[in-house]
Amino acid sequence: MLNIKNEVLIRVYSVAAVVLVVAVVILMRLVQLTVTDAHIWEAKADSLYVKLVDVPSQRGNVLADDGSLLATSLPFFDIHFDAKAEGLTEEIFNDQAVDSLAWLLSTYIDPQYTPGAYREWLDTLRHADPRTRGIRYVPIAKNLPYSKYLLIKSFPIFREGRHAGGFIAEQVSKRERPFKILAQRTIGYAQREGALPVGIEGSFNTILDGKREDYPKQLMLRVPGDVYIPVDDLAEIEPAAGDDVVTTLDINIQDAAETALLNACQTHNADHGCAIVMEVKTGKIRAMANIGRTQAEGKTGYWETYNYAVGERVEPGSMFKLATFMALMETGAIDDFEEKVPVYKGKVQIYDEELVDAHPHGMDSMSIKQIFALSSNVGTATLTQKYFKNKSAAFVQQLREFNLDQPTGIEIGGEENPILKNPDDPKSEWSGTTLPWMSIGYELLLTPLQMLTFFNAVANDGRLMRPYLVQRTEHYGEMVKEFRPYTVKRSIASQNTIRKAKELLKEVVKTGTAKNIQPAYFDIAGKTGTAQLNYHKFRASKGIRHQAGFCGFFPADNPVYSCIVVISEPERGGYHGAEVAAPVFRQIADKCFAMKAELHTPINAAKPSPLRKNQMPGFDAGRKEDLKESMEWLGLDFNMGEDVEEWGVLVAKDSVGLNLQNRSVNDKTVPSVVGMGLKDAIYLLENRGCKVRADGIGKVRSQSLAPGTKANGQTCVLYLN
Repeated sequence: MLNIKNEVLIRVYSVAAVVLVVAVVILMRLVQLTVTDAHIWEAKADSLYVKLVDVPSQRGNVLADDGSLLATSLPFFDIHFDAKAEGLTEEIFNDQAVDSLAWLLSTYIDPQYTPGAYREWLDTLRHADPRTRGIRYVPIAKNLPYSKYLLIKSFPIFREGRHAGGFIAEQVSKRERPFKILAQRTIGYAQREGALPVGIEGSFNTILDGKREDYPKQLMLRVPGDVYIPVDDLAEIEPAAGDDVVTTLDINIQDAAETALLNACQTHNADHGCAIVMEVKTGKIRAMANIGRTQAEGKTGYWETYNYAVGERVEPGSMFKLATFMALMETGAIDDFEEKVPVYKGKVQIYDEELVDAHPHGMDSMSIKQIFALSSNVGTATLTQKYFKNKSAAFVQQLREFNLDQPTGIEIGGEENPILKNPDDPKSEWSGTTLPWMSIGYELLLTPLQMLTFFNAVANDGRLMRPYLVQRTEHYGEMVKEFRPYTVKRSIASQNTIRKAKELLKEVVKTGTAKNIQPAYFDIAGKTGTAQLNYHKFRASKGIRHQAGFCGFFPADNPVYSCIVVISEPERGGYHGAEVAAPVFRQIADKCFAMKAELHTPINAAKPSPLRKNQMPGFDAGRKEDLKESMEWLGLDFNMGEDVEEWGVLVAKDSVGLNLQNRSVNDKTVPSVVGMGLKDAIYLLENRGCKVRADGIGKVRSQSLAPGTKANGQTCVLYLN
């Protein structure tokens, strides 16, 4: 009995030992598969790995206000060849087809290789060791336009498609700008290696790219060489389309602004500059130009490298005096512009600092109007010190009422917040000289766009508009979202202050520092500004650098556009705002005036005044009925003599009016055709047998044959003007 029991236990233990050994072996194998040899099996799995990837959308266009393309995506194609495609049989890949394909590739795609070289290469790809890298995804051509894509797609073997011909076409989009540098930095970019998105392209990237959930899917196969190849033809997949972005930019105004700014930067050898044109009533940005000096291959040139208009925060200099004078008017400190203020011959000591006027004038005093028009630093600081010396906080608070402490909120990135010192904040480093220097545009920082937004509010009768660059988004021409003008503040100041501020700005151009840009056919209102960039309370360090500016609006009495021009570090031809920036403003304004009908007063807006005698169409001659019809159509009063027969002449009376008198014509003599058009003159002379030769254009000024001469076939020369 005991022996049987021992035998059973032995058998049980033996079975258990076998099971344990098997379990240990299985466990060791699992460890080997999941840990030791994991990378080997992952590599094998990856070589057959299939996954779905998004096919990027067709990026939307960026359009100008009139629909002109500012940025668009054009399709290009990368062509690859899969020599091991499943359906690529030897019947398809025959000698004749390969010879034809090699010749076509050499002729139309890459002539640097001979047909023989292509033939040998294709044959090598087809019959190489399957483990050789690249034979399943061989580059044939890159960045082919659509016409070349259609051509190569029709080549022998390739025409069989993806599976039978190994033809792989991948569509890629390239962003193109039809107007090249025009508004380049404002339009910006979203996908540039090593750079953050900027401009409209960056701020509206998700809208231009479309919704990711709408992207179609493409099946991709991973092949040896760590390469994914498409299972289907990528060129046949219709990608989702992003929305178009319609900007407020006007191509013509943008071109005028960039051309004028570039010419000024080149003329004055400036480091950089910017110009902005804004529509007064709406805040629409019609132009935003930025030019910066660049170095390439040892040569100096200019390009749109940075958006100075939005992102460069600087001390505005004398352009800021408009805010100072408005603060004085709002608090009732000044009212009479003829009031005299001491200017101390253009030099004054404030504590331990000396303040001087930019232009020596030698005057002891000036009127308030003169101080502003001639941009007297001493006069401006004297007024500010007089009324705000013991209440600096009230002055800064008034500037805040003008919204000068707030960013504009423009939709593109990069805008810096303004900096206004606060006398109640110890961190502001407020000193006894801060107030007078702030009054003339120092010890504070504003961007050009922020300065223009303030001037635009003055032009707009006090209504502060938010500047904006995009007015709507569209999808296939249908509006998706509209961005309307936005009023930030209904009024930044009283109407009395706004009206008087406009008077001061007009005086700058009429009699002040900007009188050199006064146009002939419309008025400009604005303010010059010159700032030192490296100064300590006007005690300039070595190598003085300046910034020239001009900000204003036009036409002065009924503003349509506001504009600012800022040019930094001009090195020749002057450095003051009146010399460097104001002429650019004038050129932009002239172009706008010439192009835009809304800037012109309608010719029938007022009742026409009677013409003076020297303005009358005197001594015009012709048929009586023709002259009569012309005068009636023009609405001109005239008296017709009773003796007028078939021909007549208009003669101006001493008083306002015209007389239609008889022009005597004899059948046998040379008639007087002076004052007639060429048609009537030839008719009369040739009917009397004369030959006619005309010199010039217009009506007959004189004739070679005297009236009354007997007509017998002579040549009569008519002189026209």
